[in-house]
Amino acid sequence: MSFNIGLSGLYAANKQLDVTGNNIANVATTGFKSSRAEFEDVYSATRLGTGSKTVGNGVRLANVSQQFGQGDVSNTGNVLDMGIQGNGFFVLSNNGSLTYTRAGTFKTDKEGYVTNSDGTARLQGYGVDSNGKIVNGVLTDLRIDTSNLAPKSTSTVSSTINLNSTSAVIDQTVAANQFDPSKTETFTKSFSTPIFDTQGNQHTMDQYMVKTGANTWDTYTLIDGRNPDGSDPTVTAPVASTMSFDSTGKLVSVSTPAPPGAPVISSDLKITNWTPGSVTGGVWTANGAAADPAGLTIAMANTTQFNADTARSIPAQNGYATGQITNLTIDGSGVLLANFSNNQTKPIGQISLASFTNEQGLQPVGGTSWKETYASGIPGYDAPETGTLGSIVSNSLEESNVNLTNELVDLIKAQSNYQANAKTISTQSTIMQTIIQMT
Repeated sequence: MSFNIGLSGLYAANKQLDVTGNNIANVATTGFKSSRAEFEDVYSATRLGTGSKTVGNGVRLANVSQQFGQGDVSNTGNVLDMGIQGNGFFVLSNNGSLTYTRAGTFKTDKEGYVTNSDGTARLQGYGVDSNGKIVNGVLTDLRIDTSNLAPKSTSTVSSTINLNSTSAVIDQTVAANQFDPSKTETFTKSFSTPIFDTQGNQHTMDQYMVKTGANTWDTYTLIDGRNPDGSDPTVTAPVASTMSFDSTGKLVSVSTPAPPGAPVISSDLKITNWTPGSVTGGVWTANGAAADPAGLTIAMANTTQFNADTARSIPAQNGYATGQITNLTIDGSGVLLANFSNNQTKPIGQISLASFTNEQGLQPVGGTSWKETYASGIPGYDAPETGTLGSIVSNSLEESNVNLTNELVDLIKAQSNYQANAKTISTQSTIMQTIIQMT
């Protein structure tokens, strides 16, 4: 029996050497999780039990358990290198066959799909709808779309404006004072805002402020130096909107004449007759584009008349020209954000992470990947930073969690165990030879 006990010890020590050697071999493998050999003793038993003087039958390998502790996350500078800080696994699909990994060494293939380092499986996540909203719940192959971002026409313009209450009144009943954009003495202040038509062409919208009374101002709106319909403002007088303020300098209303002459009163200006065009050689022609179908709304609610310089904050408008993708960023929640040359940022997808009730039950399949098993339970999918799931660290990779110092110590211990068990067999052999010689 001593031979069998010694042989079981040799086998156990050999397995410990194998596990330790595999850990050491993968000390530089991205996303690798170390393993641990777990042993249990062996006893011979009858139906009535083992008794109090039973000697054990040796040792056997009970399990090789994986240690899913966090590895260090180090910077690489590559945006598609991603590490997980916390719980969860990246989800990869190879023609529908799903595997799970912590190795975030990703790249794009010729079609723009995000794949693992050898290009055999595609990273899974959530797509976006036509409005750029993440569509959660349905996993899909993540793809980086490098096509141009279509232009968007301007429908709203907003800003914060203060008109100096001490500015001089311009009497427009005097012919010389009637508004003329080419004569600075006919208006108090002007503001310019870039706007865009349906083809992404940029135009300049000018607002001219004219103080006409103690608490009243007129504002004239021209686009590319023309009336919104393209007519020459020196020939066809532009229509003024009148702003009224109360005694505290707060805006009361904005009234704009509208056919058949009744004023439209609100806190906004509305342009519905803009025809985009350009002037060449002094001649205005339409450029074939159109204004936003909803018209152009200029929010004036944040206009005040205080005793301070006439000034305006940086205006905000929702239009933009055609954009080409310039770079990609990935935030902690796994959202892929495409940045475009027109200063727009658009989400193009979101990474999904998987979690398991029993990570120890996952089956290693090589390539630093695992597969779901009955023991692991079914995976749960969700966005990073949701529940117990970790966050995504872009431009970084999670290193192996192998502690090399501990592994080298385990290697010495396994070697000693092997030698000791070999000595057990050698001693038993010597005893057997002695008994044989006595007979």
